[in-house]
Amino acid sequence: MDNLPYENRGLLSLEPIAMVALDAGRMLMEAGASARRVEGIVETVARGLGAERVDLRIGYASLAVNIAIGESGITRMRKVGDIGVNQRLDQELWHLAKQVSCQKLTTDQIRAELARLATETPGYPPWVIAVAVGLACAAFGRLLGVDWHGTGPVFLAATVAQYVRRQLLVRRVNVFLCTTLVSLLGSLFCGLGARWAGSQAMTTAMLASILMLVPGVPAVNAQSDILEGRPTLGSARAVTVVMTLIFIAAGLWVGPMLLSQGR
Repeated sequence: MDNLPYENRGLLSLEPIAMVALDAGRMLMEAGASARRVEGIVETVARGLGAERVDLRIGYASLAVNIAIGESGITRMRKVGDIGVNQRLDQELWHLAKQVSCQKLTTDQIRAELARLATETPGYPPWVIAVAVGLACAAFGRLLGVDWHGTGPVFLAATVAQYVRRQLLVRRVNVFLCTTLVSLLGSLFCGLGARWAGSQAMTTAMLASILMLVPGVPAVNAQSDILEGRPTLGSARAVTVVMTLIFIAAGLWVGPMLLSQGR
């Protein structure tokens, strides 16, 4: 390395800084963070490792960063994977970024810690998540006016639908196809249960059983990104939200139609 020109030595020293900063931003993006938070963590990590200038471009499916120290600069890009919601990983990443900002970690240590967080960040068992979702949907059903006869079917249908949803996503089924199938399964199962239980609010119960599919966090992020001056990213997120709602409606439309034919 000592035989390399000064400019090349500078690029080699910037390479690991750019890549670990991008990895931190990518993981935060995939955890469902807004563009402002992604930009914040990339800049915090890069500057904590010595970067003097950090310019980040955030796209829906990729991140690109340009960092510079003195007269040396480098630009790198990383692909963003499937975007979900993981608040615990979000918090762990920011805790790591604070350590980097205090210059307590090297790039190798950060890379190892990011790999550990990606695989070892604790989560709840699938059955706990399914039951919690079922309880939440049942509670929302009561708020929407579902009678007690329909509350039980809402809970059961939402629990089963959430478990099936997770299994489909783990198997890499297309997210929109998964949304339609889960919407159909949840509404149909709930409708059958509500009819059997004698509920007078079967339609509302069917709607309540699939509320977990509503993309609340992406919708909020889309709005905040647009208001904060990132219309391209915000519009891309908004389109995804609209498409998700369309596929939810498709499943919810087929469910009652099948029920009416089964009478």
